[in-house]
Amino acid sequence: MNDWWRPERHEGRRPALLARNRIQRAIRGWLEDEGFTEVDPAALAVSPGNEAHLHAFATDAVGNDGVARRMYLHTSPEFAMKKLLAAGETRIAAFAHVWRNRERGVLHSPEFTMLEWYRTGAPYEALMADCTDLLRLAAQGAGGAELRFRDRVCDPFAAPERLSVADAFARYAGVDLGASLRADGTTDAAALAGQMAAAGLRAAADDTWSDMFSRVLIEKIEPQLGMGRATILDRYPVAEAALARPCPDDPRFAERFELYACGVELANGFGELTDAAEQRRRFTAEMDEKARVYGHRYPLDEDFLAALAIMPAASGIALGFDRLVMLATAAPSIDSVIWAPVPHG
Repeated sequence: MNDWWRPERHEGRRPALLARNRIQRAIRGWLEDEGFTEVDPAALAVSPGNEAHLHAFATDAVGNDGVARRMYLHTSPEFAMKKLLAAGETRIAAFAHVWRNRERGVLHSPEFTMLEWYRTGAPYEALMADCTDLLRLAAQGAGGAELRFRDRVCDPFAAPERLSVADAFARYAGVDLGASLRADGTTDAAALAGQMAAAGLRAAADDTWSDMFSRVLIEKIEPQLGMGRATILDRYPVAEAALARPCPDDPRFAERFELYACGVELANGFGELTDAAEQRRRFTAEMDEKARVYGHRYPLDEDFLAALAIMPAASGIALGFDRLVMLATAAPSIDSVIWAPVPHG
């Protein structure tokens, strides 16, 4: 879509782009009514995030002394927003441009808009209710009654289905996920490989537990979610929820959920982990895995870890705003709802 600027191309794109503006205005109004303060975090960060398979854009910030310091465009405003919670903010939201390398396709842009919001003192179920409201606002802003991606349709006005990850693995893949999780939340790759073999699913000899988990999720589960009505995929294994606190009734699982519509992931929500020592341990493990797979690692944000120690209990969520607009307008790709898309190389 490098020639999106041609008048004849822009004419076809413009209705969805105007709908984008209406949806954003409606969401901003909802946030204000809910008592949120909109914030605008800086995009340059000392650490872009510490998830093994997220890839950042790096740059050198040159000071007045001529010395270069490696910095990154953030993959999420999360670290900055949690610092604001530590500073005393209680209900904040941001429409933030974020950058993720190695991501380009119908559902992915290297630069996109993330809507992220936090509620202190609220259970993570409150975010699920928020998501229900935003799906309805998006459909209304686009002037429609459904969300659509290709031939998949979702009713944004219907109550979402809430489904645990373990139940989804059993229902759609015939895999007992809990059988591969030890009591402390650590994982057993051999047990998951055995479960997959019994269900007729492939697993390579060198697959990690996370590799197998992701393959089943992507190939067998995600295409089934959000059909007819939205799905809230809840209670991820702790091993797949580096920033979430454990579930109080079963420490093998975490207070993490993802929102799906039309088989498309829209949002990722957490009951936030506030144990700084445990967060450091998880980040270090993620960066060890990144170094193993990709040969490099990102630094830890020490200010973030210090702030986490005084951050109040909170729940937070990140939603792909462009994807939401895409489904609300039945657009064919994410670039179709970005005013000036990132050029294709």
